[in-house]
Amino acid sequence: MGSETKMHYRTCNLCEAMCGIEIEYQDKEVVAIRGDKDDPFSRGHICPKAVALKDIYEDKDRLKHPIRRTANGWKKITWEEAYKEIAQNLKSIQTKYGNNAVGIYAGNPNVHNMGSILFGTQLFKLLRTQNRFSATSADQLPHHVASRMLFGHYFLLPVPDIDRTEHMLIFGANPIISNGSIMSSPDIKKRLKDIQKKGGKIVVIDPRYSETAALADEHYFIKPARDVYLLLSLVHTVFKEKKVQLRHLEQIVKRLEEVQQLVRPYSPEYVEKIIGIPSDKIKMMAREFMNAERAVCYGRMGISTQAYGGLCLWLVSVLNIITGNMDRDGGMMFTAPAFDTIAQGKTGKFGRWKSRVKQLPEFFGELPVSTMLDEMITEGEGQIKMMFTTAGNPILSVPNGGALDEAFSNLEYMVSIDIYLNETTRHANIILPPTTGLETDHFDVVFHSLAIRNTVKYSKALFEKEETQQHDWQIFQDLVAAISGSSQASLSPEMIVAFGLKSGKYQLDLETVKKEVHGIDLGALEPCLPDRLFTKDKKIDLAPAFITKDLKRLERDMEALEPSDTFPLLLIGRRQLRTNNSWMHNSYRMVKGRNRCTLLIHPSDADFFGIKDMDWVKVTSKVGDIKIQVEVSQEVMQGVVSIPHGWGHNKKGMKLRIAEQYAGASINDLTDNGLIDALTGNAAFSGVAVKLTLHKAQEEPIL
Repeated sequence: MGSETKMHYRTCNLCEAMCGIEIEYQDKEVVAIRGDKDDPFSRGHICPKAVALKDIYEDKDRLKHPIRRTANGWKKITWEEAYKEIAQNLKSIQTKYGNNAVGIYAGNPNVHNMGSILFGTQLFKLLRTQNRFSATSADQLPHHVASRMLFGHYFLLPVPDIDRTEHMLIFGANPIISNGSIMSSPDIKKRLKDIQKKGGKIVVIDPRYSETAALADEHYFIKPARDVYLLLSLVHTVFKEKKVQLRHLEQIVKRLEEVQQLVRPYSPEYVEKIIGIPSDKIKMMAREFMNAERAVCYGRMGISTQAYGGLCLWLVSVLNIITGNMDRDGGMMFTAPAFDTIAQGKTGKFGRWKSRVKQLPEFFGELPVSTMLDEMITEGEGQIKMMFTTAGNPILSVPNGGALDEAFSNLEYMVSIDIYLNETTRHANIILPPTTGLETDHFDVVFHSLAIRNTVKYSKALFEKEETQQHDWQIFQDLVAAISGSSQASLSPEMIVAFGLKSGKYQLDLETVKKEVHGIDLGALEPCLPDRLFTKDKKIDLAPAFITKDLKRLERDMEALEPSDTFPLLLIGRRQLRTNNSWMHNSYRMVKGRNRCTLLIHPSDADFFGIKDMDWVKVTSKVGDIKIQVEVSQEVMQGVVSIPHGWGHNKKGMKLRIAEQYAGASINDLTDNGLIDALTGNAAFSGVAVKLTLHKAQEEPIL
């Protein structure tokens, strides 16, 4: 007979929500995963992804030892062999071509792992290259730029105080599916419903009638990349109706009058012709927001990953500030995490160098990922010849993935720190697989700084790693030692977290935190301005020239937002509850059932193009084409089509047996690396112009 089952409590690290989970296990086998009802933050809530922690741990395709690509296939090698070979090739390439011949790409999962987030930068600094990229500029870079300009620190990101608000205006976000994003908020559906139960209102602006829009009191369709006009008009209306109220920020806000002048042309009557929302509805939207006792405007991916992402995120904060809803309960607030990385004072430098090919500026030590392809394929001094990727799959996550795939195949040398042989890592010469999930201690270094409530929790590993495995932080340390010739450091993530907790606001002892396996509630968010500001004069400049000058581009390029006769439809993405970007499709329970990698199209557009529900179509953009199955639905507005992100597992040389059976198509074979938010350099995924042609259904498998 086997031993009795036991219980383990930890935080799920698969998304930003930080849900507490209860894992029933026996020996080294997971029996069940449930929500932890005693977790003060998530209150027993989990989403379907949490049960996939078992699948990832048990995945037969997951790598557990270093492998080298050879002419006869992949071969196991020792860690020592791997590090020695990597160090030799790095030295050879940088000696021959210079430091910038080495590129770095860090994917999103790095910020969900304390080992990567605390130790990865040691390696990145040692490589001394300006060609550093990450998922940041394919996601939330406009948020960071707006916060750096307004509040003085790139990571001082305001989050909605959703539990106390009475009116929530949501732009381009679907928190019911994302569980909050730059708003770590487990059980978000119930929290939104609670706003309505107390008589509040939720309004959603989105080109798609999303799951969140379906719950909302009102939803307005808007063309991709037009949100900036609505935001300008809302701010205009606040000034026009003399409803500006700064409350306790009155003495620290400056250049208010300049903002008033900047938004003067954008009346509801002017804007309605551009966005298709009647002027009376715009005025009503503004009045309800500014007259609510507690209101919050929140915007996310849909307004961040578009041509005017920087302007949009600036305007979201401006609207909250001038209506008295910044740094106030029920509005936008700032966290006070127990481990406070913001307090360290590294505010985020930018513009220290530019990319070689397109002269795009560096932000916070990185170049925009949209120009990574340029730096790989353009010959000359500084061309990327060697690449490090860590927990990233840029071929599925970065614009123009097809061309990027070819560029990776032409590298002289490549190293990947990853648990899978996937679309990107199959090009590597060596793959270094770290432990993952249930084999690691977990502490959310990043997401406690983005949470709707101050909490703290440290989760011990459930299972011991195998003797031959290494944690991510050990891999980074060993790489640094091999490359630099120095002895291995003795520092661990646990030691850094212990110091951070002890020196933080609450002066917590790590051992005390560990004992509280369900987590500790540290209280609701509290007003903190001006003390928390990092601007030199402790004031908020509402009209930073760096941002406001971009309004000229808005007016100059307005016509460029329109689709053409050649490419008459505008493409947007969509997020799905059972996926996490590109890397959870090797869990059968996450992909089983009907085909979810489909193109949504409005019935009127389907009729015009002669397309029926379940047909297969060829979708073509300026940079590529894909074949995908159609769902005819009124869920998207006319003139817009939607494809989910993260699919396209159909590359030769992968080892993801389940994902390959449910391959789907990659939206990023259509997105254009030439389309960016010129202000921030962020990739503009939303609003790519495409065309459709009917494809013979029998040529494609119906999943």
